[in-house]
Amino acid sequence: MNTQVEAGVASVGVQPVEDLMIDRHSLPPYRLASRMSRQSATVVPLQGVVVGGSQFVVIAGPCSVETEEQLFATARTVKQAGAAVLRGGAFKPRSSPYSFQGLGEEGLKLLARARQETGIPIITEVMDSSDIPLVEAYADVLQVGTRNSQNFSLLKKLGKCSKPVLLKRGLMGTLDEFLMSAEYVLAGGNEHVILCERGIRTFETATRNTLDLSAVPILKDLTHLPIVVDPSHAVGDWRYVAPLAKAALAVGADGIMVEVHVDPEHALCDGEQSLRPQVFRQLMEELRAMAPLFGRTM
Repeated sequence: MNTQVEAGVASVGVQPVEDLMIDRHSLPPYRLASRMSRQSATVVPLQGVVVGGSQFVVIAGPCSVETEEQLFATARTVKQAGAAVLRGGAFKPRSSPYSFQGLGEEGLKLLARARQETGIPIITEVMDSSDIPLVEAYADVLQVGTRNSQNFSLLKKLGKCSKPVLLKRGLMGTLDEFLMSAEYVLAGGNEHVILCERGIRTFETATRNTLDLSAVPILKDLTHLPIVVDPSHAVGDWRYVAPLAKAALAVGADGIMVEVHVDPEHALCDGEQSLRPQVFRQLMEELRAMAPLFGRTM
């Protein structure tokens, strides 16, 4: 094993290949992420919430932080319905430079205040390596969006971060490429990585992306890292989010991340895929009924 990989193994508490009596040549290139280097599942603790254990974790909130009123109303809604983590974008990567780009640090401050009021941890996206210290100062989990899934400079720096990282799969990334991106974070010493399947780009145009639910059981075989599913970005239409969210539970995901907005018709970002509060509450009731059938708690 080379020196860099040995250092990464030691820093994340994974046994060296030699100690496991495994032929180093038989290991996949994502050595630290592989189940061959660690048989037990990684669990990521978040202020009383554990991602990767028996709990089916629901991450919910608006695509972007728009106003104090919008965020706090949505935060109260998802908390009361049973969500364990609040999501919200302060920095928004948009296809058009003229679209709403987020509130920046002001959005982070609002998220922190929403956490203080609701008592649930927050997750938000970091887009640039220079923003890591700022986002880390406010957020409980740093999200890497699909566009940055192979931004290796960013991933390396997140490896030195003290906060958990949720890594989204790239638009056209294979599972091997997905795990190699996670490997960059693990090799830097940060063992708290959560994978997120959010749909991939295919020839199909009926949905925004194609949700690859088969990725969940396959990844469970390949890696010890927890995996959540984002059905909102996969389909781009709120009508299909709930069925896919329930399917994610059925195929073995450790949780879901869904978009919820109190007034989706006037959302500044992704309103068409955001669940209204009453729809989200119904989904949570259905998930709670289903969870025991698959050995999960909520």
